[in-house]
Amino acid sequence: MSSNPLLDQAAADVLRPDYDRSKVEARMCHIGFGAFHRAHQAVYTDDVLRAGGTWGYREIELRGPSAPLQALAERDYLYSVVENAADGQKARISGAVVDHRHMEECSPEGIIAAIADEKIALVSITVTEKGYTLGADGGLDFDNPAIKADLENPDQPQTVVGTLVAALAARKQAGQKPFTVLSCDNLPSNGKLARRAVIDFARARDSALADWIEEHGRFPSTMVDRIVPAMTEESYRLLAQRIGTEDPAGIVCEPFRQWVIEDDFVSGRPDWDRAGATFTDDVVPYENMKLRMLNGSHSFLAYLGYLGGYETIAETMQDPTYRKAARDLMGKEQIPTLEAPDGIDLDEYADALITRFENPAIRHRTWQIAMDGSQKLPQRALESIAHHLKNGTPCPRLTLLVAGWIRYVAGTDDKGAPIDVRDPLADRLKTLANGGSSREKVERILSGSGIFPAALRESVGFKESLAESLEGLGKNGARKMVADLR
Repeated sequence: MSSNPLLDQAAADVLRPDYDRSKVEARMCHIGFGAFHRAHQAVYTDDVLRAGGTWGYREIELRGPSAPLQALAERDYLYSVVENAADGQKARISGAVVDHRHMEECSPEGIIAAIADEKIALVSITVTEKGYTLGADGGLDFDNPAIKADLENPDQPQTVVGTLVAALAARKQAGQKPFTVLSCDNLPSNGKLARRAVIDFARARDSALADWIEEHGRFPSTMVDRIVPAMTEESYRLLAQRIGTEDPAGIVCEPFRQWVIEDDFVSGRPDWDRAGATFTDDVVPYENMKLRMLNGSHSFLAYLGYLGGYETIAETMQDPTYRKAARDLMGKEQIPTLEAPDGIDLDEYADALITRFENPAIRHRTWQIAMDGSQKLPQRALESIAHHLKNGTPCPRLTLLVAGWIRYVAGTDDKGAPIDVRDPLADRLKTLANGGSSREKVERILSGSGIFPAALRESVGFKESLAESLEGLGKNGARKMVADLR
């Protein structure tokens, strides 16, 4: 017996670490020990360890709950992953995590020292769009109160960017190489955005430090894909039933996974390609494909599905009009805006996405996907609409998506029930989206939200179409509007 409940009580068919964990070193830090990281990067790393690798993770949490990491530590940093398919489940215990640091348990200096450790070769991040504290121009938002506080107290950082710069400064002062910063968030050119934010902050702090990061640092971009719903009581029960024991740090996800990585690192990296990742010189075609086809259609289903009374994506997909609209959105309005990555058939990719969305075993809530829409819509829909405006091609589904978002952030669903809108601009958007005619709402949203490019703000035709869609949602409801799409 190992005295570890996961190992001792797990069912016989649960895949366990078959490698010597004493040889696994903390060569990587990860900031943001959330569900996606546990189901994605750490699973790829676990597979590399099974193939003879030795690089493991030191988990860093700046502001998230401490309970998952405490539970992880109590189980010798082992946690379970259940891949939930329509025809059954596969389960594993991952041993990719070596240790952790949490801001509640140590000082900012302790966090900085843990990241600046000379053995750390790369720091990956999954902190959502908000965590990058970017302004409208794509650079660091120097008006953000947290950024202002970190610049005033650079050795006591609270933000992700401030923490990364403090750790890089420590490496420079020690005469060591910088670590690679690997963004794994759903953002276009996420590596470039991370680089811009870090260098902007560093230059405001110390121009010599910024120059050093510019010359020696590396910020590869990535495309990440796996559907990982937020854990619920139901999913924890499913996990415990499948694993054979409870696991507060465990996760349930879909079987599919994909990781495309720009191969540009300072001091090496794990052989993630041995676990199915793709290394490439150009991530952009993969990013655009995923953000527009998967995430764009997800947003369509989330806003219009929620407004229509559907709780999950799988439930929404049972409505044939929503299913058809999602597939047509991909095929008729997103694919024409894309350059297909080498070896990928975009129509086959779209069909595979529909199958994934239909998986009844994954309860991905429309409300969860609808969060932070102001941060997501530009790359998921607005860039594609700008393409259609430039080329004079129709995009009624993308227009209805945006109308659905406006209706959603107004705070009331089709039955008149209040919506718990989670968005960094929620208060502003609610004010802009209420009062007056649909045309007045559209004018206020486009001019006042700060997320719409000039091509959309200045297009009379787009604003007219958007107002008509918004008016239709108010009069007829989301289900009728989706059903009427041709």
